[in-house]
Amino acid sequence: MIKNYLYITATVFLLFTIISCKDSKTVVKESNTEVTELKEIPEVQESVIDIKKDISDFIPKNYVPFDTIKGDFNKDGLEDCILIIKGTDKSKIVTDEYRGELDRNRRGIIALLNKNGGYELAVKNYDCFSSENEDGGVYYAPELYIEVENAKLYINYAHGRYGYWKYTFRYQNSDFELIGYDASSNHGPVILTGTSINFLTRKKIVNQNVNENTYDGDEIFEKTETKIARIKLLKLSEIKDFDELHLYDE
Repeated sequence: MIKNYLYITATVFLLFTIISCKDSKTVVKESNTEVTELKEIPEVQESVIDIKKDISDFIPKNYVPFDTIKGDFNKDGLEDCILIIKGTDKSKIVTDEYRGELDRNRRGIIALLNKNGGYELAVKNYDCFSSENEDGGVYYAPELYIEVENAKLYINYAHGRYGYWKYTFRYQNSDFELIGYDASSNHGPVILTGTSINFLTRKKIVNQNVNENTYDGDEIFEKTETKIARIKLLKLSEIKDFDELHLYDE
Protein backbone atom coordinates (compact mmCIF):
# COMPACT_ATOMS: atom_id res chain seq x y z
CA MET A 1 0.00 0.00 0.00
CA ILE A 2 2.78 2.38 0.96
CA LYS A 3 4.67 1.43 -2.20
CA ASN A 4 1.64 2.26 -4.34
CA TYR A 5 1.26 5.59 -2.60
CA LEU A 6 4.91 6.47 -3.15
CA TYR A 7 4.67 5.40 -6.79
CA ILE A 8 1.62 7.60 -7.42
CA THR A 9 3.23 10.55 -5.62
CA ALA A 10 6.43 10.24 -7.66
CA THR A 11 4.45 10.01 -10.89
CA VAL A 12 2.42 13.14 -10.10
CA PHE A 13 5.61 15.07 -9.18
CA LEU A 14 7.30 14.02 -12.43
CA LEU A 15 4.31 15.11 -14.53
CA PHE A 16 4.17 18.45 -12.72
CA THR A 17 7.89 19.02 -13.38
CA ILE A 18 7.53 18.27 -17.12
CA ILE A 19 4.54 20.61 -17.48
CA SER A 20 6.40 23.39 -15.64
CA CYS A 21 9.41 23.06 -17.96
CA LYS A 22 7.21 23.31 -21.05
CA ASP A 23 5.50 26.42 -19.71
CA SER A 24 8.89 27.95 -18.92
CA LYS A 25 10.17 27.30 -22.46
CA THR A 26 7.00 28.77 -23.90
CA VAL A 27 7.46 31.95 -21.88
CA VAL A 28 11.08 32.26 -22.96
CA LYS A 29 10.16 31.70 -26.59
CA GLU A 30 7.43 34.31 -26.42
CA SER A 31 9.73 36.81 -24.72
CA ASN A 32 12.31 36.41 -27.50
CA THR A 33 9.79 37.08 -30.25
CA GLU A 34 10.48 40.48 -31.89
CA VAL A 35 7.69 42.57 -33.35
CA THR A 36 8.68 43.98 -36.74
CA GLU A 37 7.04 47.26 -37.62
CA LEU A 38 6.17 47.86 -41.26
CA LYS A 39 7.65 51.13 -42.49
CA GLU A 40 5.64 53.29 -44.82
CA ILE A 41 7.02 53.45 -48.36
CA PRO A 42 6.99 57.03 -49.61
CA GLU A 43 5.09 57.67 -52.79
CA VAL A 44 7.16 58.49 -55.86
CA GLN A 45 6.23 61.97 -57.00
CA GLU A 46 6.41 62.79 -60.68
CA SER A 47 8.39 65.92 -61.55
CA VAL A 48 6.21 68.78 -62.68
CA ILE A 49 7.26 70.37 -65.97
CA ASP A 50 6.90 74.14 -65.86
CA ILE A 51 5.30 75.29 -69.11
CA LYS A 52 4.99 79.04 -69.69
CA LYS A 53 3.18 80.87 -72.46
CA ASP A 54 5.35 83.98 -72.59
CA ILE A 55 9.10 83.65 -73.20
CA SER A 56 9.69 86.78 -71.11
CA ASP A 57 8.62 84.78 -68.04
CA PHE A 58 11.93 82.90 -68.25
CA ILE A 59 14.06 86.05 -67.97
CA PRO A 60 15.51 86.24 -64.43
CA LYS A 61 15.48 89.30 -62.22
CA ASN A 62 18.08 91.97 -63.05
CA TYR A 63 18.26 90.90 -66.70
CA VAL A 64 16.63 92.21 -69.88
CA PRO A 65 16.09 90.59 -73.30
CA PHE A 66 18.85 91.32 -75.81
CA ASP A 67 18.04 89.12 -78.81
CA THR A 68 15.68 86.30 -79.85
CA ILE A 69 16.49 83.49 -82.28
CA LYS A 70 13.93 80.94 -83.46
CA GLY A 71 14.55 77.45 -84.83
CA ASP A 72 13.91 73.76 -84.20
CA PHE A 73 16.84 72.36 -82.22
CA ASN A 74 15.32 69.08 -80.94
CA LYS A 75 13.96 67.79 -84.27
CA ASP A 76 10.29 67.65 -83.28
CA GLY A 77 9.11 69.95 -86.06
CA LEU A 78 8.26 72.81 -83.69
CA GLU A 79 9.98 76.19 -83.64
CA ASP A 80 11.98 76.50 -80.43
CA CYS A 81 13.43 79.69 -79.01
CA ILE A 82 16.87 80.96 -78.03
CA LEU A 83 16.87 84.01 -75.77
CA ILE A 84 19.95 86.17 -75.34
CA ILE A 85 19.74 88.17 -72.13
CA LYS A 86 21.82 90.97 -70.64
CA GLY A 87 22.50 92.06 -67.07
CA THR A 88 21.37 95.43 -65.72
CA ASP A 89 23.99 96.07 -63.03
CA LYS A 90 24.54 99.86 -63.03
CA SER A 91 28.07 99.43 -61.70
CA LYS A 92 28.99 97.79 -65.03
CA ILE A 93 28.24 100.98 -66.97
CA VAL A 94 31.51 102.80 -67.64
CA THR A 95 32.58 105.97 -69.42
CA ASP A 96 35.17 105.58 -72.15
CA GLU A 97 37.38 108.51 -73.11
CA TYR A 98 36.59 108.15 -76.80
CA ARG A 99 33.36 106.15 -76.97
CA GLY A 100 31.39 107.72 -74.16
CA GLU A 101 29.10 105.73 -71.86
CA LEU A 102 29.33 101.96 -72.35
CA ASP A 103 27.24 99.17 -70.85
CA ARG A 104 29.67 96.37 -69.99
CA ASN A 105 27.09 94.03 -68.44
CA ARG A 106 27.63 90.45 -69.55
CA ARG A 107 25.16 88.49 -71.66
CA GLY A 108 23.71 85.02 -71.31
CA ILE A 109 21.60 82.44 -73.13
CA ILE A 110 18.32 80.67 -72.39
CA ALA A 111 17.11 77.83 -74.63
CA LEU A 112 13.38 77.09 -74.63
CA LEU A 113 11.59 74.06 -76.07
CA ASN A 114 8.30 74.66 -77.84
CA LYS A 115 5.53 72.64 -76.19
CA ASN A 116 2.50 73.23 -78.42
CA GLY A 117 2.15 76.94 -77.83
CA GLY A 118 3.97 77.06 -74.50
CA TYR A 119 7.66 76.88 -73.64
CA GLU A 120 9.75 74.67 -71.38
CA LEU A 121 13.23 75.55 -70.13
CA ALA A 122 15.89 73.39 -71.81
CA VAL A 123 19.23 75.05 -70.99
CA LYS A 124 20.34 78.25 -69.28
CA ASN A 125 23.63 80.07 -68.79
CA TYR A 126 23.16 83.64 -67.64
CA ASP A 127 26.68 85.10 -67.97
CA CYS A 128 28.78 83.16 -70.49
CA PHE A 129 29.15 86.00 -73.04
CA SER A 130 30.96 89.30 -72.62
CA SER A 131 29.16 92.54 -73.43
CA GLU A 132 28.82 93.99 -76.92
CA ASN A 133 30.87 97.01 -75.81
CA GLU A 134 34.25 95.46 -75.04
CA ASP A 135 37.54 97.15 -75.92
CA GLY A 136 38.98 95.72 -79.13
CA GLY A 137 42.25 97.63 -78.93
CA VAL A 138 43.30 99.00 -82.32
CA TYR A 139 40.38 97.13 -83.90
CA TYR A 140 36.79 96.52 -82.88
CA ALA A 141 35.97 93.65 -80.52
CA PRO A 142 34.65 90.37 -81.98
CA GLU A 143 30.92 90.45 -82.73
CA LEU A 144 28.69 87.68 -81.40
CA TYR A 145 25.83 86.31 -83.45
CA ILE A 146 23.85 83.12 -82.94
CA GLU A 147 22.00 80.81 -85.35
CA VAL A 148 19.86 77.67 -85.18
CA GLU A 149 20.12 75.60 -88.33
CA ASN A 150 19.71 71.88 -89.09
CA ALA A 151 18.90 71.18 -85.43
CA LYS A 152 22.23 72.65 -84.33
CA LEU A 153 23.10 75.77 -82.36
CA TYR A 154 25.90 77.88 -83.82
CA ILE A 155 27.65 80.47 -81.67
CA ASN A 156 29.65 82.65 -84.04
CA TYR A 157 32.24 85.37 -83.51
CA ALA A 158 33.08 87.63 -86.45
CA HIS A 159 36.26 89.68 -86.29
CA GLY A 160 36.37 91.47 -89.61
CA ARG A 161 39.71 91.34 -91.40
CA TYR A 162 41.12 89.06 -88.69
CA GLY A 163 38.73 86.21 -89.44
CA TYR A 164 36.10 84.37 -87.41
CA TRP A 165 35.48 81.38 -85.15
CA LYS A 166 32.40 79.26 -84.59
CA TYR A 167 31.17 76.77 -81.97
CA THR A 168 28.71 74.05 -83.00
CA PHE A 169 26.40 72.61 -80.35
CA ARG A 170 23.82 69.83 -80.53
CA TYR A 171 20.96 69.37 -78.08
CA GLN A 172 21.42 66.00 -76.40
CA ASN A 173 21.56 64.59 -72.86
CA SER A 174 19.33 67.47 -71.66
CA ASP A 175 21.94 70.09 -72.62
CA PHE A 176 23.72 71.59 -75.61
CA GLU A 177 26.99 69.70 -76.08
CA LEU A 178 29.90 71.10 -78.06
CA ILE A 179 30.48 68.83 -81.07
CA GLY A 180 32.42 71.11 -83.41
CA TYR A 181 34.69 74.13 -83.70
CA ASP A 182 35.79 76.03 -86.81
CA ALA A 183 38.05 79.06 -87.10
CA SER A 184 39.74 81.13 -89.77
CA SER A 185 42.69 83.37 -88.99
CA ASN A 186 42.99 86.02 -91.69
CA HIS A 187 45.13 88.91 -92.77
CA GLY A 188 42.61 90.99 -94.64
CA PRO A 189 41.32 88.89 -97.56
CA VAL A 190 44.10 86.30 -97.17
CA ILE A 191 43.45 83.22 -95.04
CA LEU A 192 46.47 82.38 -92.91
CA THR A 193 45.15 79.35 -91.03
CA GLY A 194 41.93 77.36 -91.10
CA THR A 195 41.12 75.09 -88.15
CA SER A 196 38.34 72.52 -87.77
CA ILE A 197 37.74 70.24 -84.77
CA ASN A 198 35.20 67.42 -84.60
CA PHE A 199 34.75 66.52 -80.94
CA LEU A 200 32.75 63.40 -81.78
CA THR A 201 35.58 61.83 -83.79
CA ARG A 202 38.27 63.76 -81.83
CA LYS A 203 39.81 64.81 -85.15
CA LYS A 204 41.52 68.17 -85.57
CA ILE A 205 42.36 69.49 -89.04
CA VAL A 206 44.60 72.50 -89.62
CA ASN A 207 45.09 74.03 -93.07
CA GLN A 208 48.15 76.27 -92.98
CA ASN A 209 48.73 78.78 -95.77
CA VAL A 210 52.39 78.49 -96.77
CA ASN A 211 52.01 81.37 -99.23
CA GLU A 212 50.73 83.90 -96.71
CA ASN A 213 52.47 86.87 -98.37
CA THR A 214 50.16 86.67 -101.36
CA TYR A 215 47.62 89.44 -101.89
CA ASP A 216 45.77 88.03 -104.87
CA GLY A 217 44.04 85.10 -103.13
CA ASP A 218 46.60 82.57 -104.34
CA GLU A 219 46.85 80.71 -101.02
CA ILE A 220 48.68 77.39 -100.82
CA PHE A 221 47.57 75.22 -97.90
CA GLU A 222 49.29 72.37 -96.12
CA LYS A 223 46.90 70.08 -94.28
CA THR A 224 47.66 68.50 -90.90
CA GLU A 225 45.42 66.02 -89.08
CA THR A 226 45.80 65.14 -85.39
CA LYS A 227 43.78 63.51 -82.62
CA ILE A 228 42.73 65.58 -79.63
CA ALA A 229 42.82 64.27 -76.08
CA ARG A 230 39.40 65.54 -75.03
CA ILE A 231 36.79 62.79 -74.65
CA LYS A 232 34.02 64.35 -72.53
CA LEU A 233 31.88 66.81 -74.48
CA LEU A 234 31.60 70.33 -73.08
CA LYS A 235 28.11 71.39 -72.04
CA LEU A 236 26.81 74.87 -72.79
CA SER A 237 25.35 75.21 -69.29
CA GLU A 238 28.82 74.69 -67.76
CA ILE A 239 30.85 77.18 -69.83
CA LYS A 240 31.73 80.14 -67.62
CA ASP A 241 33.21 82.46 -70.24
CA PHE A 242 33.52 81.94 -73.99
CA ASP A 243 36.38 84.44 -74.06
CA GLU A 244 38.40 82.08 -71.86
CA LEU A 245 37.46 78.89 -73.70
CA HIS A 246 40.68 77.29 -74.96
CA LEU A 247 40.28 74.21 -77.13
CA TYR A 248 43.62 73.75 -78.86
CA ASP A 249 45.49 72.16 -75.96
CA GLU A 250 42.71 69.81 -74.82
